[in-house]
Amino acid sequence: MKILRSAAIMAMSMGGLPVMAQDAPPPAVTVAKAAMQEVSQTLTYNGRLSAEQSVELVARVTGTLQEVGFQPGDSVDAGALLFRIEPDQYSANVRQAEGALAAAQATVIDARIERDRQAELVQRKAVAQTSLDSAEAALGRAQGSVQQAEAALDTAKLNLSYTTVLAPFPGRVGERSVDPGALVGPTAGPLVSLTKLDPIHVNFMVPTAEYRKAMQAIEAGNVKADSAVRIVLADGEEYASAGRLDFVDSTINPGTDSVALRATFDNPEGNLLNEELVRVKLASSSADPVLTVPIGAIQRDLVGDFVMLVNDQDEVEQRRVTVARETGNLAVISDGLADGDRVITEGMNKVRAGIKVDAAEAGAEADAAGTSGADAAQPEAETEQKDG
Repeated sequence: MKILRSAAIMAMSMGGLPVMAQDAPPPAVTVAKAAMQEVSQTLTYNGRLSAEQSVELVARVTGTLQEVGFQPGDSVDAGALLFRIEPDQYSANVRQAEGALAAAQATVIDARIERDRQAELVQRKAVAQTSLDSAEAALGRAQGSVQQAEAALDTAKLNLSYTTVLAPFPGRVGERSVDPGALVGPTAGPLVSLTKLDPIHVNFMVPTAEYRKAMQAIEAGNVKADSAVRIVLADGEEYASAGRLDFVDSTINPGTDSVALRATFDNPEGNLLNEELVRVKLASSSADPVLTVPIGAIQRDLVGDFVMLVNDQDEVEQRRVTVARETGNLAVISDGLADGDRVITEGMNKVRAGIKVDAAEAGAEADAAGTSGADAAQPEAETEQKDG
């Protein structure tokens, strides 16, 4: 009797499992609507950033480093004090040169007086003409000594000015290679590097045929030259500002049949760094309305590309699509979807075709988080709109 009762209890327990499974809520997924957006066709290349100006500063006179006027990584203005070399010796050289100049000028006065005296004596026929000639030559030598003394004074003042090392242009300083107290000079190596990052250039090579296509779009007015170039950084983020195409080389590289181009970007915050490797996107057509979905919605298998979408009955469908191209974080769809179709972007590992799901758009989830959450999500939505 106990065996039958136990069997009945087990049967009731096992029979309850399907009921519990049927009562489980549908899996939650995040969806985004396929939308028409104006997207220009772009060509992508490797590029490298190049600073507007970059120099290594070297001491032009020898002496003991007395003062450092910056911290590594500081942004400095043109004319800012970077280093001061002990000036005492060079100040003394200036005073010595000033004294030599004064002596030379006094010698000129004496020579001129003697020349005038000899001229008067010659006029009275008291001395021979050779005496006057010698006096004229002595005056000329004295005047030459003055010029030499003036040049020596200029050199001494110039060397004294070299004891203060100033920034030749605005930029960002690197790590200094010397400390106060060190002996520096023209042969002691660079003191520090200075790099001007705003604006900054990107150099890249473009195949000749693609270059012709892009230039035709610019000449036809379909693409603006001052916003034809964008760059994608190493972390995958697209730089906010567009670049101005401002240089095209005059010679084709015969080995690669490509031409060197350069674009310039405003970089007021210094976020773009010298010699940084980037991806360059060159617009080759006008912005036309195309159907787009987030690139994260695209799945691939052996057959090709597909998306998982949610229909009007909140059921999951697998839909084959044709991806025309990718731009930024968007995939341009040429076939397989319609404007407004809801594609799954998050939670795909929880679904399969035919099941019902609890679908929520990404923006709706942010709204549900409350007013403060919505305010925090708003800038991200604007950024996504700019990316499109």
